[in-house]
Amino acid sequence: MGAMPVGSITRGTTNTNRLRRVDRWIAAQPALLRAGDPLVVDLGYGASGVTAFELAARLRRARHDVEVLGLEIDPGRVRTASDQLAQVRRGETPFPADLRVGFGLGGFEVPVPSGRRPAVIRAFNVLRQYDESAVAAAWERMTSRLAPGGLLVEGTCDELGRVASWVGTAASGPETFTISLRLRGLEAPSIVAERLPKALIHRNVPGERVHALLAALDRAWRTHAPLSVYGPSQRWIAVARTLRDDGWPVLGTARRWRLGELTVAWASVAPR
Repeated sequence: MGAMPVGSITRGTTNTNRLRRVDRWIAAQPALLRAGDPLVVDLGYGASGVTAFELAARLRRARHDVEVLGLEIDPGRVRTASDQLAQVRRGETPFPADLRVGFGLGGFEVPVPSGRRPAVIRAFNVLRQYDESAVAAAWERMTSRLAPGGLLVEGTCDELGRVASWVGTAASGPETFTISLRLRGLEAPSIVAERLPKALIHRNVPGERVHALLAALDRAWRTHAPLSVYGPSQRWIAVARTLRDDGWPVLGTARRWRLGELTVAWASVAPR
């Protein structure tokens, strides 16, 4: 009999298209594009396997040979997802029948058959339901399972996937922090405060770096309000450039910013 999965059963909320923002970001990461074995783990996919199918469908546009393994610690959820996979194979769903997707029982120990190591592990809306004190150990355990050059993407989003943020973590530690927002109708970027990763959500207070970042985003968003006549994407691009000019280590280019994304070096938001 195998060892018990590491972790606790969480609520398992799953909505179609909820993780599109983070999936789009993963599809552009070198950890996937340059991987010798493009295996991606969807850890804690929830009550339905739909996020794993969506992940595979999106990523194979970037890597045709990508393979997704969904892991859950609730055996009932594994059975449900496996039944859904059978429907996909029979062509009874909108997903391509030849998607390379599988499901298994597992938690933060990330069990992968045949000794393979994932290029990417996506753990979304999982640690949100844990104590902040549990984050570092969970990150360390998951990243220890990565292939060389691999990436853990851990974060959270709202139910509709319009507000999201995540941390990109390598085996050596966290490297990046990303915010991704639906720009149309956005009043203030600091709306992301309620959807920060567990490592940061309690740090949005004066004196902490992430609080300073959100304040800077709100200021720049107000400053560039006149650009709204050209569309919210142009306004957000101007916000990103302003933060970069002000000394924030903003990564990427306008190609990513126009999507409502902003990625900064982790050190600029790391808890004090």
